[in-house]
Amino acid sequence: MKYEQLAKDIIQNVGGKENVNSVVHCITRLRFKLKDEGKANTDAIKNMEGVVTVMKSGGQYQVVIGNHVPDVYKAVVNVGGFQSQSPVDEDDGGDKQKSSFIDIISSIFTPVLGVLAATGMIKGLVALFVALGWLENTTGTYHILNAIGDSLFYFFPIFLGYTAIKKFGGSHFIGMAIGASLVYPTLTTLTTGDPITTLFSGSVFQSPVYITFLGIPVILMSYASSVIPIILAAYFGAKVEKFFKKVIPDVVKAFVVPFLTLLIVVPITFLVIGPIATWAGVLLGQATLWLYNLSPMIAGLFVGGLWQVFVIFGLHWGLVPIAINNLTVHGADPVLGTMFAASFAQIGAVLAVWLRTKDQKIKSLSLPAFISGIFGVTEPAIYGITLPLKRPFIISCIGGAVGGAILGFMGSQIYMVGGLGIFGIPTYISPKGGLDAGFWGSIVAMIVGFIVGFILTWLFGMGKNNTSNQNTKTDETKPTGQTKSNPIQGSEVLFSPFTGEVKALSEIKDQAFASGALGQGVAIEPSEGKLFSPISGTVTALFPTNHAIGITSDNGAEILIHIGMDTVQLEGKFFTSQVAQGERVEKGLLLIEFDITGIQGAGYVVTTPVIVTNTAHYQSPIITDQKQIKAGDRLFELKTK
Repeated sequence: MKYEQLAKDIIQNVGGKENVNSVVHCITRLRFKLKDEGKANTDAIKNMEGVVTVMKSGGQYQVVIGNHVPDVYKAVVNVGGFQSQSPVDEDDGGDKQKSSFIDIISSIFTPVLGVLAATGMIKGLVALFVALGWLENTTGTYHILNAIGDSLFYFFPIFLGYTAIKKFGGSHFIGMAIGASLVYPTLTTLTTGDPITTLFSGSVFQSPVYITFLGIPVILMSYASSVIPIILAAYFGAKVEKFFKKVIPDVVKAFVVPFLTLLIVVPITFLVIGPIATWAGVLLGQATLWLYNLSPMIAGLFVGGLWQVFVIFGLHWGLVPIAINNLTVHGADPVLGTMFAASFAQIGAVLAVWLRTKDQKIKSLSLPAFISGIFGVTEPAIYGITLPLKRPFIISCIGGAVGGAILGFMGSQIYMVGGLGIFGIPTYISPKGGLDAGFWGSIVAMIVGFIVGFILTWLFGMGKNNTSNQNTKTDETKPTGQTKSNPIQGSEVLFSPFTGEVKALSEIKDQAFASGALGQGVAIEPSEGKLFSPISGTVTALFPTNHAIGITSDNGAEILIHIGMDTVQLEGKFFTSQVAQGERVEKGLLLIEFDITGIQGAGYVVTTPVIVTNTAHYQSPIITDQKQIKAGDRLFELKTK
């Protein structure tokens, strides 16, 4: 019971064993399901020896331990008297736990945000080139680039039809067909001439009727770029499809179920769901703009100051559909427009930390976090640096608030969804042309936010302890590797365990890995479902679900390879191990086979961190400059300090 006291402390600070519904573990962390997360003392747990950090995700309270988590888990189970098996969901006869509003929104919008940002950036650059006189809006070049920029947003219901119905448990292509029906071009040509009749005359909902369906009046609206109608239609479609799947014989189910589902859902969407959802969207947009117009500066102060807090708790997803709805209805959105300075305040604080701290671990994390923050990826900065140090995070929020107030005062708005960080600048250019006060307000807010974050952190953000070498726990006092480590005997060369694309560790959507808290290394996007040993040594950790493996090299380097994120929840499906824990392996030996298509089809990414968990013994890894790599190619080199 080496970890008995740690287990007692963890249980006490998650609110006691009476606050624990269940606890399981993966290869790096304890995963609690708590009755009330408010009872957990997160700060106390983070400061415990043997704990890397704490994360909250997917309804789980995750205590990140490292590779020796199986031993800590055994101690937690013994001390708390918990069941040492994976819990079974107790809802709807085995269906997935019902998602919260934030989870639903994030699941629907996350898959398309990359392409949405890319097309928005193209549209923003086109507007910039026209405003600067570099491009005429009558040329073929303009029209083609503009078509690329408009493509996703115009046909947004088709894309959201796919992601929304997937979230609600329906067939992807049925969702796309519903979305495609909403933007069918011919329907927009039917709204010419005199209407057959007018519904709701004299009210704000007054609507001309040009066609009927089986004698029922149809209110034709423009659903291009719309958000709310397709989400509601996809939810309804998933329910209808599930019903027909239960009653239709298997022999004809493949085509009869989609046939009946579309035949019912699409007309009802045009008759009822679409108009009501569109009116709701208009009212929502007017309400947010009314609140914003009460005091744009206060609104900017609020959104800009709390934006990073929203990101930490996932609350920013509640604003994303509102912003997209405003873009659809009004052509611009000031709500998300006021958060622009927050990321620059964050990197200003990180730069000050990097220049002032003497702690080598923080210094090594700060520079890559600063660089990624320039492009709007601030999670490594938040979770790896400013939030653990507390003061810099608070100061970055102050900088974001000041910048937000400037954006509100200048009337800055975004006219499209574009890139993050510096790539967000073109989104403030009006499609009408010209660089107006709102655009220059975004530039001023960006600079001021950065300066406030930097100067206040330099002057007040560090404190006496944080500029010494003693301010944080190193990996020796807060171990993350296997329980028993070989003595470090010299430098190492690690070879790629996969064929695929090399990525920065900060690109992983899991802050424990992205921040480097579990160790330094790289990420790989595998193109083949085979994991080979990157080094000769011993398998010292192999999770029962075979989704992650730890290897200690002959020279003492502790390597952790975790295939995908949250893939522990697949419970071993799609993974097959070719070795056992404790087995001696040679470089290049096949360790694990996995089904990339199956994993991605289940909704999980396969981006894989390859990290050294006893990083403190080494200098920063010298990583290959190859973008595409083959299994067995040189990946990175470790040199002892």
